[in-house]
Amino acid sequence: MKNIAILASGNGTNAERIIKYFEESELAQVNVVLTNKADAGVIDRAHSLFVDVHVFNRDDFNNSNKVLDIITQYNTDLIVLAGFLWLVPENILEKYENRIVNIHPALLPSYGGKGMYGSRVHEAVIEAGDSKSGITIHKVNKHYDEGQIIFQTEVNVDNDETPDSLAGKIHKLEHKHFPEVIESMLV
Repeated sequence: MKNIAILASGNGTNAERIIKYFEESELAQVNVVLTNKADAGVIDRAHSLFVDVHVFNRDDFNNSNKVLDIITQYNTDLIVLAGFLWLVPENILEKYENRIVNIHPALLPSYGGKGMYGSRVHEAVIEAGDSKSGITIHKVNKHYDEGQIIFQTEVNVDNDETPDSLAGKIHKLEHKHFPEVIESMLV
């Protein structure tokens, strides 16, 4: 059985979907969620699904091995970033090289980088007049949104699209495809 650790900063809908996807799996399970926000919605979602949760701060993450030690303690095979907004530090990148995956709510390389997350991405896509947007699932390296692209899929951006309506379309893609791509990486 493969073990998945999820790092999340927010509400946790993607984390919840991934946890549920692997609940009956003989291949893998999510056995820990780590978050950098003590009030993140992902905490309640993970607890309701009986997944351990650890909260950490910036110093724990960037200037110590505390987070790496927790991830290692759970015999983690793959780290999944699901709405996690910090750059992953070198100690974790080295230990889990090519075994950290992230999802981005746009078609990279467009609309990626520091500060490009959530509604900011959707606003930028609409402002630019793009006819397509989508999701990108990619490996994580030491730069925001620059790791090797594993999977992309797109949706149409309608003429009357709003950031909220586009976000709804993107969330549907995330919830459908992210667990499947994670599974394919573990086979």
